[in-house]
Amino acid sequence: MRTFIYFSGRARTSGNWDDLMQAGRMDIVCNVIIHTFFISNAMREDVKLHLIFYGQPDPPKHIEIISNRETPLSKKDIAGLIKRILYKYKPGRKIEVFPGCFVEKKNLFQLIEELKNDGKEIYILDKKGEDIREIREELKDAVFLLGDQEGLPRKELKRLESEAKSISIGKKTYFSSQVITILNNELDRREI
Repeated sequence: MRTFIYFSGRARTSGNWDDLMQAGRMDIVCNVIIHTFFISNAMREDVKLHLIFYGQPDPPKHIEIISNRETPLSKKDIAGLIKRILYKYKPGRKIEVFPGCFVEKKNLFQLIEELKNDGKEIYILDKKGEDIREIREELKDAVFLLGDQEGLPRKELKRLESEAKSISIGKKTYFSSQVITILNNELDRREI
């Protein structure tokens, strides 16, 4: 299963917002979800997306979305789905809000540790990293970590240096949602 982690240092951690821009650039989160799960006239069934939000009022929040036939994803109401998931958060528990959609309080390092314990290889997207097209590893158990428009905080990056490999999709800087599209394309080409 393809796995992506999108980190946002400002995305709201509660569902009480109306404006996507004022909610810590939730518009970017919506685009990330669309580009992770949707292809022309279909939805990918082999993808897992972890959203890590560090914004106010109650950071951190971890939303996990696993694509399957029952996951209620619609390109028309991604923002509404995120709001409903955040509203259903219960302290101390991982809640399945909808089929394949979970919310809990978990920080980035707890998630990385959990994934590494499951045998996953973590790759941080960084334009200074090794070009993905030069990587000869299988990438079957890869987890791709990318940040919002502000990137990953330096403190987190420093701590992740020993936990993850740095990779690049090229010399240009792209939107996070575009990076996911390029990664999906690369994995499609490799038939992973």
